[in-house]
Amino acid sequence: MRFSNCTMTIAVFIAVIVAGPGFAAERASSAYPIKPIRLIAPYPPGGGNDTMARAIGAKLTEAWGQQVIIDNRAGANGIVACEIVATAPADGYTLLMANVGTNAINPALYKKLPYDPIKAYAPVSLLGTAPNILVVPAATPAGTVRELVALAKSRPGKLTYGSNGIGSSQHLAGVMFGTAFGIDIVHVPYKGTGPAIIDLISGQISMSFANALAVVQHIKTNRLTAIAVTSLKRSSTLPNVPAIAETVPGFSATSWWGIVAPARTPNGIVAALSEEIARALDTASMKEQLDRQGVEPRSSTPGEFQAFMQSELVKWAKVVKDSGASAD
Repeated sequence: MRFSNCTMTIAVFIAVIVAGPGFAAERASSAYPIKPIRLIAPYPPGGGNDTMARAIGAKLTEAWGQQVIIDNRAGANGIVACEIVATAPADGYTLLMANVGTNAINPALYKKLPYDPIKAYAPVSLLGTAPNILVVPAATPAGTVRELVALAKSRPGKLTYGSNGIGSSQHLAGVMFGTAFGIDIVHVPYKGTGPAIIDLISGQISMSFANALAVVQHIKTNRLTAIAVTSLKRSSTLPNVPAIAETVPGFSATSWWGIVAPARTPNGIVAALSEEIARALDTASMKEQLDRQGVEPRSSTPGEFQAFMQSELVKWAKVVKDSGASAD
């Protein structure tokens, strides 16, 4: 029996209707990606979030032959970017660079958010973790924690520290530091780590608890002096820089980055993204690049990443409560 093109088209259409939306989603997943992907970074260029986004974006572009466009949407402590992705089509072509600030700290910092850090997104993969580093301008007359604390005590309320926003891990690290040593230092929030570091290098602010991605290069070129790291142990990238925890046991305020998609993104697309990210992070070139910048690459399955983010929500809720920080 011979069928006309029209008859065949109708037959295919009926088959899709009978199979339901799952069939269409499966077909879309198997072809993914067929056009450029937009990876939204919640902060301006120059910071750790932007650096990590461009590193993984380049690898995905290379693997798929489809460009991953980094779209910096700074504003409202990352809330602007998060809302864009939360309301975007769930087709895998709009992704978010999730991080400790937007997806772990903000929910404790704001009474009301336009997005749910868990329910609004489909977790894809963790990318990496890094300590924050207490850095000061190269001309600062203090090169150790003890010397910096002494300087701050001699000038109460005069030393400032910049961060990438109110309630960020950088801000809270400063609150924890001030409390631990009984010093009065003033917080100066920026829209991202990049602008804060520019002012730090020029001496406009006194210090910063910036993430490693943003400052390791400046430490190695002697534009900034590393005083200490905020991880529980020393960083393999800067083994001579002590951890604050060596003086204050338990002191920890680290950064992390990952990728999430809008909720209800087809499982096939999420799996394809997660698997390709794991391959990218396992390449020698990526490992070398991140190691130079003080980042430990850490891929994960979507389920593992969701569990990680939930544990981070619990951890940072306590830190925010104890610090008294609020953005409202």
